[in-house]
Amino acid sequence: MTNRIIKHIAVLGSGVMGSRIALHLAGAGFDVLLLDRVTPGTENDTDTTARNQLVQQALDAAIKSKPSPAYHALVRQRVQLGNFNDDLHRISKADWIIEVVIERLDIKQSLFADVEKYRKPGTLITTNTSGIPIHLIANGRSVDFKKHFCGTHFFNPPRYLRLLEIIPGPDTDASVIDFLLHFGDLHLGKTTVHCKDTPAFIANRVGVFSIMTIFKLMESLSLSIDDIDLLTGPLIGRPKSATFRTADVVGIDTLVNVAAGVYEHCPDDEARPVFQIPGWLNNMVQHQRLGDKTKQGFFKKSNGPDGTKQIQTIRLDTLEYGERQRSSFSSVGSAKPLENLSERIQLLFHAQDKAGAFYQQFHTALFAYVANRIPEIADQPYRIDDALKAGFGWEIGAFETWDLLGFEYILTLLEKNGHNLPAWLLTMKSGGFTSFYKTINGQQYSYDPTVGDYRPLPGGHAFLVMKRFENQTIWKNASCRIYHLGDEVLGLEWNTKMGSIGGDVLAGIQKGIQSAEEKYKGLVIANAGNQFSAGANVGLIFMLALEQDFDELDMAIRLFQQTMMRVRYSGIPVVVAPHGLTLGGACELCLHADAVVAAAETYMGLVEVGVGLIPGGGGTKEMVKRAAQDIHAGEPETIPLKNRFLHIATAKVATSAHEAFDIGLLQEGRDMISLNADRRIALAKQRVLALSDEGYAQPVTSPIQVLGQNGLGAMHAGIHGMWRAGYASDHDVTIARKLAYVMCGGDLSQPTAVSEQYLLDLERTAFLQLCGERKTLERIQSVLKTGKPLRN
Repeated sequence: MTNRIIKHIAVLGSGVMGSRIALHLAGAGFDVLLLDRVTPGTENDTDTTARNQLVQQALDAAIKSKPSPAYHALVRQRVQLGNFNDDLHRISKADWIIEVVIERLDIKQSLFADVEKYRKPGTLITTNTSGIPIHLIANGRSVDFKKHFCGTHFFNPPRYLRLLEIIPGPDTDASVIDFLLHFGDLHLGKTTVHCKDTPAFIANRVGVFSIMTIFKLMESLSLSIDDIDLLTGPLIGRPKSATFRTADVVGIDTLVNVAAGVYEHCPDDEARPVFQIPGWLNNMVQHQRLGDKTKQGFFKKSNGPDGTKQIQTIRLDTLEYGERQRSSFSSVGSAKPLENLSERIQLLFHAQDKAGAFYQQFHTALFAYVANRIPEIADQPYRIDDALKAGFGWEIGAFETWDLLGFEYILTLLEKNGHNLPAWLLTMKSGGFTSFYKTINGQQYSYDPTVGDYRPLPGGHAFLVMKRFENQTIWKNASCRIYHLGDEVLGLEWNTKMGSIGGDVLAGIQKGIQSAEEKYKGLVIANAGNQFSAGANVGLIFMLALEQDFDELDMAIRLFQQTMMRVRYSGIPVVVAPHGLTLGGACELCLHADAVVAAAETYMGLVEVGVGLIPGGGGTKEMVKRAAQDIHAGEPETIPLKNRFLHIATAKVATSAHEAFDIGLLQEGRDMISLNADRRIALAKQRVLALSDEGYAQPVTSPIQVLGQNGLGAMHAGIHGMWRAGYASDHDVTIARKLAYVMCGGDLSQPTAVSEQYLLDLERTAFLQLCGERKTLERIQSVLKTGKPLRN
């Protein structure tokens, strides 16, 4: 099984899930065959296009959906289409066949009977069912089929929700499960979780229990829908969609079906009454208030009196919609300023107001439930935590939260509240264990009830997390820590709001390089926040510009530039491992590193124009340098520069790491993508070691060819055309002209070779001049206040 190679994958079913799974697989680099029924009404038609119209329309709809289910526009070219009648024989070339048709046992069994006629022996065959028992689906199939058959339950949307539940049937070969667990992690970027063939598997079983518990607490504590979404969102490390917005996205009917299925099929569940559907929820389903699919659920978008879009909340007694209610809890007001999630959760759990009562009742119910699901749905606690984090977007799992609040304290609280606790938990307590997780030398361990001791988590050092090296901290300041990651490699991370880069972070970068140059092989720069970094500390820039303290502002910009040049011309390799937002100054950091190991979901761009500025930390200079390197014989020399000018002037952001290669922010041969974001730091460490072992030498500066007036004239003509067409405001023109001036090297009479410092000086001067513009200050203020750019 270790030698199994996957090249061709067949996806059977092109609905919402099937088409998106196909695009995700294609984006991961595999050739995909997507099949579905013959288009109704064309059964006797000989026109292939007409017969495949159903699958074609499904794929087109998926490609057009937002956010995009594909990493890259060219992904579509790797997907071939067909129908079950004409093309099922083509699955004989597939290395893996995935069924994603309607959730009806008879239809799935009928399809698999046909599949077995063409499937090669030994080919992997899986189902994406979310509720039908795996063992029932494979009834009647051959021994080889059953041996290679299991569930592979993707979550929607497959590109963005990282959970992939792997569910064996009674006859599945263990090596098949081991292969898919590893393959899904390494090649599909998934958090793969080994599940048991129980109703709703792991994530939906516990996730829907959590939602149904919240519904009941809303009633018992007289909380509103808006109260609940405040309390169950980012405040406690959950997605912005919180509870009710999540239900709207998933589909309220889907939520009801899962809850009803658990209630029906789990008669011995001690919390079975929780899964009973409240009358008001049934009423919503009967009146087609199903969420996004019917454009009205718990929330509804409408036009306000002034014509602006607004979101209204349903009144559960009347099913009418009204203005959202502003929620106010004293404990929430105290918790919001806390950047550290652990501190927020502890404060809120122990609060004495109604919010505190909600958190206490919700968490104790959750802790008792997950404890009693072992070994029913999983044998180890970490599997449940992984499923909740990857499937529902929780930052911290249930057992991790239990550890945070205190293992023994919560255990005592559960016993006091009359919860029945499973034998394994009492055995754990009597054995003297005081946490579900612990870290030893950077390796995380989890308590395993099957052996009564801690075991290392699967994946080992492939999933490197810097904070686990806290006992190997060699330096820190208020925002940063530098760790020894082992193998003579240092790691730098910072913990600031949105990962913003200010003086502390720049000091950390400088110190990290200095320390590594003294006695280590190199430096990895990464962090574990939701986003890598939204860029430089814009608040500081605004304050200095508002006070017209241009000397201090000049020093701040010089420091940023000097730090980026220190990254570029250090004596040791510096590798950056970004994920999520990587904007402005964070993008400039990546541009100057020796290499970048980017998570696939990295959104990178030089976006300073949005706040009325140009890249001032070396980003403009670096784009000029890359443009000069990209000039090819026979091609107008202005084209590479113009392309990069447009990317900066329009604040273009790559919607994936793959797209960042297209727009020149990442480079082939230097940078790489990690589909699994959890692997990126370990890969970055490997890259540092490889560069060091290859005999890393400090790079040498070289002149950069700039175009002067030759390029400036062409750019000014383009800027004027955009302004005349109404695509650019007067201030956009001001910014664009300054950007063009820097990128062309100033008003030089002919193309000239200049130094990097020459361009850095031009870049800094333009940045400072724009800081003196009133409209720039208005743009910065808008972003700081609303988070949205202002066009003025």
